[in-house]
Formats: sequence, structure tokens, C-alpha cells
Amino acid sequence: MSHSFSKKLLDWYHNNKRDLPWRKTESPYKIWVSEIMLQQTRVDTVIPYYRRFLEAFPTVYDLADADQQKVLKQWEGLGYYSRGRNLHQAAKMVVEQFQGNIPSDYETITQLKGIGPYTAAAVLSIAFQKKHAVVDGNVIRVLARYYGIEDDIRSGKTKKRVQSFADDLISADEPGDFNQAIMELGATVCTPKNPLCDQCPLSLDCVAYQTVKTDTIPYKSPAKKVPHHQIAVGLIVNQKNELLIALRPNDVMLGGLWEFPGGKKENGESLPEAVSRELNEELDVKVDVYKKFKKLKHAYSHFKITMHAYWCSVANGTPKPISGKELRWVSLSEIDQYPFPKANKTLIDELKQMENSDLTRFISS
Repeated sequence: MSHSFSKKLLDWYHNNKRDLPWRKTESPYKIWVSEIMLQQTRVDTVIPYYRRFLEAFPTVYDLADADQQKVLKQWEGLGYYSRGRNLHQAAKMVVEQFQGNIPSDYETITQLKGIGPYTAAAVLSIAFQKKHAVVDGNVIRVLARYYGIEDDIRSGKTKKRVQSFADDLISADEPGDFNQAIMELGATVCTPKNPLCDQCPLSLDCVAYQTVKTDTIPYKSPAKKVPHHQIAVGLIVNQKNELLIALRPNDVMLGGLWEFPGGKKENGESLPEAVSRELNEELDVKVDVYKKFKKLKHAYSHFKITMHAYWCSVANGTPKPISGKELRWVSLSEIDQYPFPKANKTLIDELKQMENSDLTRFISS
């Protein structure tokens, strides 16, 4: 069965694969970059980031030598920023410990920061033709339907079962193409809803298709309810028409990025009270809070936020980075030099669209 499966799949792939930039290179470095970017991110979103990133850092040496801020600026908007930080740190390891060569064996490559079982299997198979089967959401869906697996795919036991099937099926001659093919099939044909079974090379042997269960397989238990937080931030303006921004530490979510200081609204307090309290805790200053500038919504992987941005000025004290790594006063003309999370970037875009760039008018009494 494994030979028939892989032959049908590879024949289909060679005739139908998408024209993607990382499929036009044999460079382990460039393949590695693409696999890190593709984690939890759609292909169409990744393509322009991938091209810009490699223009900025064409070799692993360029990436290793770069300042983290420059790396995160190239990553800005792609999300899951720990991927960018880890890729940067791993590039330094490759240069310092492996003479600039991406490791070609599983034990060594998984020592690099940010490379787990999936990424290791993808890079080793595609760049080095090593027989390591990948298992991601697409692969789980294809094989669950093909074998008629009705168990919960959130279960570790189910994932191990799928991994075992993938290990048995992977082509010894073309492991890289096999892995790309099965992921491609899941992304373009064996889709979560309304799969294109009439275009699938595996449908004749697919249990879910033959038993009319493609709408119930794979089964995924309901996700936990995602919490929603109210976030209050301060647009602190000084008399030089500059805004105060804070650098987040590397060891927290969105680490290494700049932000407008603020935080979660607590029960029983108003949004302006939350701004005042948060800025006091983070910056050791008292602030005057003026009118609201914008309200916007943003979703992360495990929670959602509504961000409320208020104009502020320092009433007492000198701002200090109590919870952040560094503070800077910047003008709107300078602010694009710094990497920001997406919600903050949206605020910046709104600020830059204002007709009058004199921000001090918002903090006058």
C-alpha cells in the first residue's frame, strides 16, 4: 500500500504543485527560513515576507551578524515573533558552532533554537533528502481521512498514530517531495471543508470518501473558550512633539518589540484609571490622561484584545523602564525605524494619517 500511496501522491504533486519561491532553491538556509515562516501562517501571507527577509539577509552569516531589531523589523506583521528571535539566535549558533552549515542530522539540527520535530523533518527531507516524515495539520487531515481515523485529533495518541502512518508511507527516494506533496494535498484538495475529492489521487482508497464521512473526519474536540481582555495604553506626548515607546524584554510574549506602554484593565476600574495605573507601574510616573484616540480589536492565538489608546502627558516624575527593557522618545517621522506588534502598528498608521502632525494639541488643557 505504501508504494501505491506514495506513487499516486508524487505523480499528482509533480503535475499540480504550486509555484512557490522556496521550491526554487536547494539552499538549506533558505528552506529553513521558509519552514519557520510557514509555521502557523498561510502561504500567501508568507511569500512577500520570505522575499523581503532574504533580500535583507541573503545568507546565514548576514542573519547572524544582524541586530535583533533589524530582524524583528523584517518580521513585523508576520506574528509569532518568537520564531524570528529564535531563527536569529539559531543562525548565530550555525555560524559559531557549525561553520555556517545547517546541520544535516536530526539530533544536531534539533539543538538549534526554534527547531522541533516538524521543522527538523521538513528541513532534513527537503534540503538533504533525509527520510523524516512531517506531520502538521494538513498531514493529519489527509491521513485521518485516508485511514478513516475517527478519534480526536487533538489527542497526543492520535497524533502519534498519524506519525506512525506517515513514517511508513514516506518515499525513500523522494522524501522531500513526498512531505511537500502530502502537505500540498491537504492545503489545496483535502481541505477542512468541502474537500475536492474528485481531484484527489487517493480517493479510491480513502476510507472517509468511500464511507461518505469527509464532513466528520477528522474529528476535533471543541477548543477552549478564548479569553477577551480590555487593554488600555497611553500615547504619551512631550513638548517636543515626541511619543514615548517601550521595548519589551525578550523573554515575554512579543519580546524584542516596541510598544506604547499600558496593560490590562482590572475589574472595577475605568479605562482612563487603567491607563494611569499601568503607566505608574511600568514607568514610575504620574500622568494626565486626556481623550481617547482610538479603539481597535486584535486576535492572538490564545486570546483576544480590545485596545483603547488615550492621549497622555507626564504630570510628575521622569519615565523609567520598570517593566520594559528600554524607553525612547521618538517623533512620527522616526517611528517606522522600530518594530512594533500589529495592534500598535495599526495605531501608528492612524497617527500618521492625521492632517495635523502636532500631537501636543491633544494634551493641552
